[in-house]
Amino acid sequence: MDNQFIHELKEGYRIVFTNLELLEQAFTHSSYVNEHRNMRLEDNERLEFLGDAVLELIVSQYLYNKYTNLPEGKLTKMRSAIVREDSLSKFAKECGFDQYIMLGKGEENSNGRQRPALLCDLFESFLGALYLDQGLQSVVDFLSKVVFPKIEAGVFSHEMDHKTTLQEVLQKSGDVEIEYQLVKEDGPAHDRKFLIEVYSNGTLIGEGSGRSKKMAEQEAAKVALETYLANKKKE
Repeated sequence: MDNQFIHELKEGYRIVFTNLELLEQAFTHSSYVNEHRNMRLEDNERLEFLGDAVLELIVSQYLYNKYTNLPEGKLTKMRSAIVREDSLSKFAKECGFDQYIMLGKGEENSNGRQRPALLCDLFESFLGALYLDQGLQSVVDFLSKVVFPKIEAGVFSHEMDHKTTLQEVLQKSGDVEIEYQLVKEDGPAHDRKFLIEVYSNGTLIGEGSGRSKKMAEQEAAKVALETYLANKKKE
């Protein structure tokens, strides 16, 4: 396995594999195995199968504990957004995994290193290998650095309403009074426009407009959430 990658795992995520063969297998694509049959290598497909199950369990538990007021349907929808192909492929690239997967020449030449499905499988394979090497808590710790902050930042908030997301974020450290106030209503009956302001403990944190009060409240919550997250990044 590439020494630079081993160093990056240690420095970036405090991960040191006991069994480096597991790590190597996680980064071995079937196309590479097919072109190096004499080396008796194993591809990462079985690890992908395991990693998929581990990922779904951990994300499910995280969402269950974090969003205590969300019904099953919304939890399922949000989990699906987190573990789907395009999301996992982005996580893999952000971790630099795309640089180290071993591909066959054909797959390499067809830009396989950037293919979302391949990167998604790679991310799951790594989780499977990490689970076998160090146990469930190590996978939780890794996801706490890579995936959970994205959830906290509202990256997947479009899968649930912005008002719920804002409430969860603001009340993370304790009770907060959130109030929506109708500021203005104008326009003809068939094309009304509403302006809503949202307050947190009496402080204005966002405003939004829409063709209904509900739409305006959602827009106000979205603006407030974006402002809050932007300020958090500056801290």
